[in-house]
Amino acid sequence: MVDAQTEVGPVTSRRREATRQRLLDAAALVFAEVGLDGASVEAICERAGFTRGAFYSNFESKDELFLELAGTVARERVESVRMRVGQLERDGAFDVANVDALQVIRQVLDLSADDRLGVLLMSEIRIHALRSPELATAYLAQDEEMRRSVAQIIDDIGRANVLRFRLPPYDAARLMLTVWEGSAVRAAMAGLDYEEMCRRTNEELARVAQLIIETPGR
Repeated sequence: MVDAQTEVGPVTSRRREATRQRLLDAAALVFAEVGLDGASVEAICERAGFTRGAFYSNFESKDELFLELAGTVARERVESVRMRVGQLERDGAFDVANVDALQVIRQVLDLSADDRLGVLLMSEIRIHALRSPELATAYLAQDEEMRRSVAQIIDDIGRANVLRFRLPPYDAARLMLTVWEGSAVRAAMAGLDYEEMCRRTNEELARVAQLIIETPGR
């Protein structure tokens, strides 16, 4: 294993970031196997090939590590949507006259839903946040960042003058994220495979989007 001394002193930011990423990757694997409570610091360090010293030079606690892991899941989700919107813009989807608003929304939402690991991780983080005021504060701040990122995407779509939302961007983002998360949790509980989780989540989001958007001029 890598000794804790390798993580103190004159260590480059690149090396520290690589260490953090290895610990996060190991935590995701251990969590998938034994759950959040069963994923001990020792098990994570062993999987990553580091000592406890290396762990605590990067994270104050296991809760901090898993909160960052949950944040990575959330950011990847937002980035998938952002990339999809960018591709549609480059393809001219927002420049077509009399565009089918629902079809545009379906294209925007044509992305991967959370896999089972993501659903379990976010669900357990919320449970722990309910019991820990400190973790709750960090989780709510992260959740707010997520909502504002999605609201910005919605606002960008609205500025393209193809879609007009019946709700302010922030409210629309909050509603769609709630539906997204609820659908993913139900799909995971039902034991659906990844492809079916994606299909059902996107279908439910499309239904909600149909209720909160209107086509300009109609």
